[in-house]
Amino acid sequence: MDFEVFADEELTARGAARRIVAESIAAVAARGRFVIAVSGGHTPWIMLPMLACEELPWEHVHVFQVDKRIAPIGHEERSLTHLRENLLGKAPIYPEQIHAMAVELPDLEAAAVQYASTLCEIAGSPPLLDLVHLGLGPDGHTASLVPEDPVLKVADRDVALTGAYRGRRRMTLTYPIINRARRIL
Repeated sequence: MDFEVFADEELTARGAARRIVAESIAAVAARGRFVIAVSGGHTPWIMLPMLACEELPWEHVHVFQVDKRIAPIGHEERSLTHLRENLLGKAPIYPEQIHAMAVELPDLEAAAVQYASTLCEIAGSPPLLDLVHLGLGPDGHTASLVPEDPVLKVADRDVALTGAYRGRRRMTLTYPIINRARRIL
């Protein structure tokens, strides 16, 4: 385990972008693709525009979401909005390389199953992500694995739904898929 300490969130975001560049180059050289899952939250939103300016092997990159608030399309609380705003048109990546959690669907359980299926299609079965970029919430949670939520005990699925947290339910990657990742940042 490597630790780096940065003086502020901008330097933290810049360090994360540099690490992602290195991991993407190594993954594409080794496996022909780079599969990353990115958390929502403030620090990733700082990091994404920096990453868009970097020379990644973008044609071999697949971006997944670690978690997502259940909110209407285009809502500012949806991390997909920030992913698309900061990558599409700014980096040579196509919309089909950014895999969205379909939280706008009426059947959220089916949407979670479909997202898990997409993970398997891109990252193998069981899916093995090259890098998971996690944030840290104000109460110490990561992904949408919030203290005392039943989703913490999910061991048989890679994608699950949470209870309400700060007014919204969420779809999240679970511990099993996060723990399988080649690298956690």
